Amino acid sequence: MFVDHSDAALQDRLHDQAKADALRLRSEAVDDFWRGADAVWQRSLRSGQALAERSAARLRSSLARRARSRSAEASAPQPSKRLGV
Repeated sequence: MFVDHSDAALQDRLHDQAKADALRLRSEAVDDFWRGADAVWQRSLRSGQALAERSAARLRSSLARRARSRSAEASAPQPSKRLGV
């Protein structure tokens, strides 16, 4: 069987080119994956930070209301107790 060397050389070049393309595409895909994963992680951190800040603000507000309520109770006149009645 006769093998045309020009076809074999072309086949080798195409094979090498396909390997190079596959490596480049894989590298791009990995970069895209980690860029996307990093974006998700950053959003998660911001969301968690915002949730913690809202919780802290609600806690401060609740503590302030409680302190005002207690100070109002302490400053309110107490009913006098009459002895012997």
